[in-house]
Amino acid sequence: MFDIDCFECPIMAAIAMISDKWKVLIIYRLCNGTMRFNELMRSLQGVTQRVLTQQLRELEADGLVSRKVYPEVPPRVEYSLTKVGRTLLPALEKLEQWARKHSSELIAARHKAIEQNSKLKTKVS
Repeated sequence: MFDIDCFECPIMAAIAMISDKWKVLIIYRLCNGTMRFNELMRSLQGVTQRVLTQQLRELEADGLVSRKVYPEVPPRVEYSLTKVGRTLLPALEKLEQWARKHSSELIAARHKAIEQNSKLKTKVS
């Protein structure tokens, strides 16, 4: 976790809150409503239990996600976006639109860079 007080610029603080690899995806998954931990984990292919737990704790500490524990055996834990967390959704929707619009260009640029890098390594060897 980072020190929120070290940022003079609000945009830098906000980006720091959601910049970890899984946080935006967690918020995006929770946009449709409450999810249980395992349900959320299955929907985020590749995340480990440890990382998801840590990311959820940080999102909760930042006031973006709420956690509700039900006194059952085994305990049932559900996560949902807070009111403030839901205010991020329009920005994420714009990001999704941008990504869909430019994904082929971005992928092509990445492949080109990889190819050029590979050629440079071959020349150096």
